[in-house]
Amino acid sequence: MDVNVLEEIERIERIIGRLSNTQKILLSTDGSVTRILDVLRGTVTIRTIKQEFIPSTPEIADKLRISPGEMVNHRVVVIGNNEPLIHAVSYIPLSRLDDGFREDLIRADIPIGRILKKHSIESRREIEILDIESPSRELREIFKTDSPMLTRTYNIIHQDEVLIRIKETFPFDWFREEFR
Repeated sequence: MDVNVLEEIERIERIIGRLSNTQKILLSTDGSVTRILDVLRGTVTIRTIKQEFIPSTPEIADKLRISPGEMVNHRVVVIGNNEPLIHAVSYIPLSRLDDGFREDLIRADIPIGRILKKHSIESRREIEILDIESPSRELREIFKTDSPMLTRTYNIIHQDEVLIRIKETFPFDWFREEFR
């Protein structure tokens, strides 16, 4: 179920300070973040850090509305061009993918939004969580900052089923151009 995005952004701003309009857009969009980044920073690509097929944990199975142990694609990527812009972790139940989608996913370096478009998959995004987190060691290494991290977790829904669950993360210090 979608959270109230405006209330969540206000909550985050009370904790961390004012967000730029760009940050608000990246946290609240129900469209493709890849397309927004293309417009903001030029064509972006993804670098796959990890991609594996694993049995779903009970927690992931619950979020995807599948049986525990059902196989999922777990993918960790960094979206960017000359610099990392967004870190994304996704879980996708393999049973809900057709062969062409699965093949493009396995190629690893194609953004999910572009795969959805290529295969003409009608879908919607339901934002579940907007939050602030302390950076993990991995995120500090990727982004080269100790900045708090802004996150959003959402599901891509296709035919009333969760097709993909994604958590996107970027530093609070990123995308603050209008405040410089």
